[in-house]
Amino acid sequence: MSAEPPILLLDDGPLFAVWKPAGLATQAPAEFPSLEARMKDWLRAREGKEGNVYLGVPQRLDRPVSGVILFTRHVRAARKVSTQFERREVRKTYWACVEGTVEPAEGTWTDRLKKIYGKPRTEVVGPDDPDGREAVLHYRTLGTWSMPATADGATGETAAAREGSWLEVDLETGRTHQIRIQAASRGHAIVGDAFYGATTTFGPA
Repeated sequence: MSAEPPILLLDDGPLFAVWKPAGLATQAPAEFPSLEARMKDWLRAREGKEGNVYLGVPQRLDRPVSGVILFTRHVRAARKVSTQFERREVRKTYWACVEGTVEPAEGTWTDRLKKIYGKPRTEVVGPDDPDGREAVLHYRTLGTWSMPATADGATGETAAAREGSWLEVDLETGRTHQIRIQAASRGHAIVGDAFYGATTTFGPA
């Protein structure tokens, strides 16, 4: 059994809505923890089964991200949900805390993104790059925050004051790491996302 049971938000026939905590992968090889593994363990226990059980995963969230994941119990439901996502019939809303004050407070970001071959990374490319794919998102600022400069008692060094923005994001396209790279490329890396250049941590060190 996995160490923790899943947090169910919806259990409706073949459809499950499950809360994914930050730091847990949606899917992973069997030797690593994942939300999918927790769900399968839970299903085996609930149904009194052993061995493999089918669980459709029509969407995913990056490991550092928390949010709602939909799972399906059979192939037919998985196909229907996947089609709804592809046709943009399901609205997915994201919240992100980013570095700096975003100007304007509401708008649209349009870029061409390319997934770097062999690496879990995406980059912004020019219009002439044949591997670039259009990425469009719409955002609005829900709030801003700031933390005063602080002194490190051990080193005597002073950390600069930090400012940030809390964004609500609607994706028009769904590219790998889209929100992360589009924000970071404008100098507004998601707080704590050192992979894309963030200089501030999310919460206490």
